[in-house]
Amino acid sequence: MALFGITAKQWRDKHPNKQGNIRDYATINELICLSNLENINSIYINENIKQSERLLRLNKIAISQMKILTETNKKMLKD
Repeated sequence: MALFGITAKQWRDKHPNKQGNIRDYATINELICLSNLENINSIYINENIKQSERLLRLNKIAISQMKILTETNKKMLKD
């Protein structure tokens, strides 16, 4: 939810003809970000942060990381 803005079920309902799940169609940058978010989320859970607060924090991190990853890719392609 924090990265894609929808749940896995919502994605499946929106794409009934696609096989697999949302991760199967994610870019490498999205997968990197998702892995990072999962690790951070586990820390937040251990710190007893409420789900609603975790989602807000993780969404901000996702936006930041995706910007960094996208800019890095663009720079690498230019060089």
